[in-house]
Amino acid sequence: MASDWTTFREQYFPITKHWVFLDHAAVAPLSLPAAEALRQYAEDLCQHGDAHEDDWDKRIQQVRVLAAALLHADPSEIAFVKNTSEAINFVAQGLDWRPGDNVLVAREEYPSNIYPWLNLHRYGVEVRLIPTRDARIWLDDIRAQIDQRTRLVSLSYVEFSSGFRNDLDAVGELCRQRGILFFVDAIQGLGVLPLDVRRMPVDFCAADGHKWLLGPEGAGLFYVRACHLERLYPIEVGWRSVLRDTEFSVIDFRLKPHAGRFECGSYNVGGLTALGASIELIVRIGVENISARVLELTDLLCERLTTHGWPVYSSRLERDKSGIVAVECPADPRQAVRHCRQHGIILNQRAGRLRISPHFYNTVEELEHTVAVLNHWRRKLS
Repeated sequence: MASDWTTFREQYFPITKHWVFLDHAAVAPLSLPAAEALRQYAEDLCQHGDAHEDDWDKRIQQVRVLAAALLHADPSEIAFVKNTSEAINFVAQGLDWRPGDNVLVAREEYPSNIYPWLNLHRYGVEVRLIPTRDARIWLDDIRAQIDQRTRLVSLSYVEFSSGFRNDLDAVGELCRQRGILFFVDAIQGLGVLPLDVRRMPVDFCAADGHKWLLGPEGAGLFYVRACHLERLYPIEVGWRSVLRDTEFSVIDFRLKPHAGRFECGSYNVGGLTALGASIELIVRIGVENISARVLELTDLLCERLTTHGWPVYSSRLERDKSGIVAVECPADPRQAVRHCRQHGIILNQRAGRLRISPHFYNTVEELEHTVAVLNHWRRKLS
């Protein structure tokens, strides 16, 4: 669908008129449908206040159905959150821990997927760090850390600094065989790589919408497998958590029998409707198509970088690769990031390396131009 990529680019991503944007692993530009949804909500609220509140509430429930379809979940298993960190804390603080329990996380994990588990120290819970070897996390290293007191493994779908894609099937099956819960921070994969929680042995999953989902910050998704709903104590409750949520003069503390119990108050309506608009676009294109396109682009990028003497740190094995490419840098990568910005290219750095993360609407020409600009910066060093 080569011609379609150009059409999508021209119709839905005005940022391409101003920048070569290769930083979707950070905060991505809004798709045009998401921006329009935000504008519509702001204008309606400005002109009519809450006169159309019922319409917006219906739209929120439509977004829930869209999110469930994206994850291959049931809508009753989806809650809206303000960010991934909130969802991780729902699990970390909601489970019934015992002194001596332990949790496994990646040593080079994003802080949001480490701090909530470290915060369990007051319950006597140990956090065990899985090492990174050869730019990847090995299943044997996870297995070696597990013992009879391991309660949960929490990993990112894609590791934020290396771009390594964890094998969710293999890790999840290892956990399931031993009665261990499996949490997936999906923010670096959802929207760009297929994720089927119905088929995969994933117990909890979360992602904010501002990266590969091309939505705004402050609007995210939390998946709870239905069979775990009752074992996860809600650490935040409010008027929206209960069955009779619109009967404000009635106090009836019966929690909703679905993931909606984790939504304690008013929605981020503008953010969620914007996220829904981007999810609609992604579903229309097809995640499998997006994945194939992005992996094709990153394969080409790695080939061009390697040809020009830039060592690619990320594992590019078929089962490991993602939309994130980490590149070794001959000097402070922040200098290279600034140089690229001056030439109209937005990329980033993490863990002392360059990090380049294109999406489906980027082009081969943009990637080749980026390599040329990086080569120009490197020549200036000598």
